[in-house]
Amino acid sequence: MNYSEEDGTEVSGRPALLVGAGITLSRLSGLIRELILAGLLGTRIAADAFKAALQIPGLLQNILGEGTLSASFVPVYSQLIEDEEAESKDDAGVVAGVVVSALALFTGVIVFLGIIAARPITKLLLPVLPDATFELTVDLVRVMWAGLGFIVLSAWCLGVLNAHRKFFLSFAAPIVWNAAQIFLAIFAWAKDWSDADIAKAAAWGVLIGGFLQFVIQLPAVIKAAPTIRASFQIRLKPVQDIFKRFTPALLGRGVIQLSAFFDLFLAGFLAAGAFAGLSIAQIIYLLPIGIFAMSIVSADLPELSRDQKDTAKVLNRLETSQERITFYVAFSTIAFLTIGRPLIGALFERGNFTEEDTLFVWLILCAYSFGLITSSISRLFQNACYAAGDTKGPAKFAALRVCISGVIGVVLMFQFDRFAIDINELVKIGDLPTFKPLPEGIRSNDMGPQALGAVGLALGSACGSWVEYVRLKKRVVKILPPTYQLPKPLRRLALPLLVSGSVGGVLVWILDDLHNLILGPSLLIVTGSIYVCLSYLKGSDPASDLVDLAKFSAKN
Repeated sequence: MNYSEEDGTEVSGRPALLVGAGITLSRLSGLIRELILAGLLGTRIAADAFKAALQIPGLLQNILGEGTLSASFVPVYSQLIEDEEAESKDDAGVVAGVVVSALALFTGVIVFLGIIAARPITKLLLPVLPDATFELTVDLVRVMWAGLGFIVLSAWCLGVLNAHRKFFLSFAAPIVWNAAQIFLAIFAWAKDWSDADIAKAAAWGVLIGGFLQFVIQLPAVIKAAPTIRASFQIRLKPVQDIFKRFTPALLGRGVIQLSAFFDLFLAGFLAAGAFAGLSIAQIIYLLPIGIFAMSIVSADLPELSRDQKDTAKVLNRLETSQERITFYVAFSTIAFLTIGRPLIGALFERGNFTEEDTLFVWLILCAYSFGLITSSISRLFQNACYAAGDTKGPAKFAALRVCISGVIGVVLMFQFDRFAIDINELVKIGDLPTFKPLPEGIRSNDMGPQALGAVGLALGSACGSWVEYVRLKKRVVKILPPTYQLPKPLRRLALPLLVSGSVGGVLVWILDDLHNLILGPSLLIVTGSIYVCLSYLKGSDPASDLVDLAKFSAKN
């Protein structure tokens, strides 16, 4: 646990550890889900349909879920429950009740419309999807809508619990969502059902798991905030403050979701496997963001909101959080680029997931990794803006990121789709430059070489994240005192990153004949140890914490 030497404020400790533990468990359960579904479905038609279907009702979750509530509801609610006046504490219960009532009403309407209009919505978003994939996607979308609706309500539970400094349950709750999908998919496989039926079983897991994720948090919410009552008293001043913040936050999340839909739309023009490859690469790419970045920024948001009148506490919290996020995520970036292929092989390469699929996903992951650090730090800067009541800035920068990502992604994806992986060789399957999809016969071929159009989309996303990061950083600097300069922790880590990455890359080349189950974990341990030791010698505080923890564990 660390404290500021100036004011004794806890800047990271039990809250971040609890968030980190919950996120780690939920992310690991999500990874296990992906491992199992990849083994059962591979990366082609049935897998594409499941991934595409999960994205479409994900509109509801991503627009109304955790991100929007973190920007609007959590800061206001945190300040209300911190206020010692009895009237403010009573208002807090009413405000939370108004928010959940509005969410439940709006979510119910959207879910109903989404189920009825599943076919035209899917057709609108994926107009060129091959017929077999399209029909299966429509069936899956109808089942998944309600499940994602419950996820929105569970995000409200997370906001309430975090504001009351109850962190673990809300971040660990997605475990049951993942578990439901795993159980039903394995059940269908054990019954020797077809790939399409396994995907449908997993879709029912999305629905059942979403309901369970919401329900298991309710007792903790009631215990933490017993004054919460369903209400529509929208004229209360705190409710009006939330609505003022909610609109730009909603627009920001809407822009991001439009970007996800645009990627989904564009992936429909690419060869079979693009959806599944992008999804699996994103699962791995989001692991360090979820475990390291989100565990820190999620614990920080309520405290940043409470500390707005104490500039010293805010600055100390930002400095410490930025250093810790950079330390962990920078190594993750290097590891993905240099030893990512054996790591992916160790995790996924079994069943219908082949060596060709491993190389395909690794190339997509490498493209995403160029924006890993910026995406992580941007979340910290967004929270700094949200805590200060600024939701418009992050929304505008999200829109800018979407535009940049879309333009670059469109340009690159068709060029990359003219290259494909055939076993372990890169082959050219079309003329360059080009701005049109491959012929239908090639795109829908489930057994041919794996085209690389998804790599172009991932590169576009990475470029967009850099633009957002630069704009957010300038926005945060304006909020902070005029003479204050944000630290640059990456400079201290340059040598450790270079050495550990070089060692990893050389060992992958030398030990290529080793089985991935041995090579991947071994290289992670070796390169990680080198990175921590060199960072410790360079004076990195997070590295010092890890070394101290290792010494303590050795003594006990």
